[in-house]
Amino acid sequence: MKQRVLIVDDEERMAEVVAMALRRGGFDCEIRDGGEAALQALEERPADVVVSDWKMPGMDGIELLRLLRERWSDLPVILLTAYGDVPKAVQAMRAGAFDYVTKPFDNDELRAIVTRACEMRRLERENRWLRQEVAERYGPGAIVAESAQSRAVLDLVRRAAPSRASVLIQGESGTGKELVARLLHYWSDRVGKPFVAVNCKAFAEGVLESELFGHELGAFTGAVAARDGCFTRASGGTLFLDEIGEVSVDFQAKLLRVLQEGEVLPVGGVEPRKVDVRVVAATNRVLRDEIAAGRFREDLFFRINVIPVHLAPLRERREDILPIARHFLGRHAAEAGRGMAFSDAAEDVLRAHAWLGNVRELENAVERAVVLSRGEIVGPDDLLLEADSHSAQRDDGASLQDALDRATAERIRAALHQTSGNRGDAARRLGIERTTLYRMMKRFGID
Repeated sequence: MKQRVLIVDDEERMAEVVAMALRRGGFDCEIRDGGEAALQALEERPADVVVSDWKMPGMDGIELLRLLRERWSDLPVILLTAYGDVPKAVQAMRAGAFDYVTKPFDNDELRAIVTRACEMRRLERENRWLRQEVAERYGPGAIVAESAQSRAVLDLVRRAAPSRASVLIQGESGTGKELVARLLHYWSDRVGKPFVAVNCKAFAEGVLESELFGHELGAFTGAVAARDGCFTRASGGTLFLDEIGEVSVDFQAKLLRVLQEGEVLPVGGVEPRKVDVRVVAATNRVLRDEIAAGRFREDLFFRINVIPVHLAPLRERREDILPIARHFLGRHAAEAGRGMAFSDAAEDVLRAHAWLGNVRELENAVERAVVLSRGEIVGPDDLLLEADSHSAQRDDGASLQDALDRATAERIRAALHQTSGNRGDAARRLGIERTTLYRMMKRFGID
């Protein structure tokens, strides 16, 4: 789509010369012979840039500029003048002009100035949209926190955000660790800088080193060009290291040095590079247990755990379940162009569910209900929750053995979920042998 330029000049011949120069640059041009006509044209059809003559009978270019700034403050205005002296240039800039061009003008210079004006307006619109998106998604009013635990976490995050201190977020999968990391970034003075997220579990050790620290040309087979790592790309901003508990002990030593020295050495490089990065790490493992087992360095733990943030599982903060569910329902229903609400029975089911997948599982259930619901009221059947997951419901008539079995099965499911189904890791978290875990899974019908 061509960008539209409104040309304002009382001299028809000069206006046509300007239009011809800009049309050759791919712009869609419209001509008006005075300020009043230009204002009317903009009311009828908006423009991306206005190019106006300075000296015109009646309303001159400066007066037109003032009125344009009042009505369309983001509309760039370029003034044409035959008197290109410094005082008039200063006057134009103080009045809010984007730039000015002296007649007779160079066609290429005129096209370049108009192109810059269009690009500036595009960037300003994009910036406003991004600010609005950030405010809607990460503003204090957009975060659902009803329980005392959640409010305490938000208060801690708000106080920690302005600092440079490293933050360690611990909690089960699906509790919102990346959301907290983004809040730390967007509530800090680094908000205008990059936020770079890396899932450490997704890379083999050799690849992870290159991903984080970068590499030089020819550092390894396939390194056909030098490449900056995530530390460099996040410079001035925030680096989120998710699943930090999954990296090997050997790599932990390299990571510790980067955090201590504030500089990275790319793979194959000889000169370290200084980086200014705020590090936020997260894990679903209990790092104290990993340290005791020799799988995590204690010095690295102290380096990243300057400000500890613990996210409780959703089943331990049940006051948050319905407010979060309603928040997700509003979002997904709006995307589907529907107005929806939960039935009382559906809300009872939501409250009673164990939510082993935490907030992520809750959002999936709500999104599924929006898709499957035949009407505007979401019922229990629309949620499609597993029947045996209602372990949070208490049966006062059950025997002690039944209650213990139910609690054991829930704990096993939680451990398997936290380890993404890795039975060996789940057995270690539970403190039992793998064969014992297999027998118990078979006994309780856990797949």
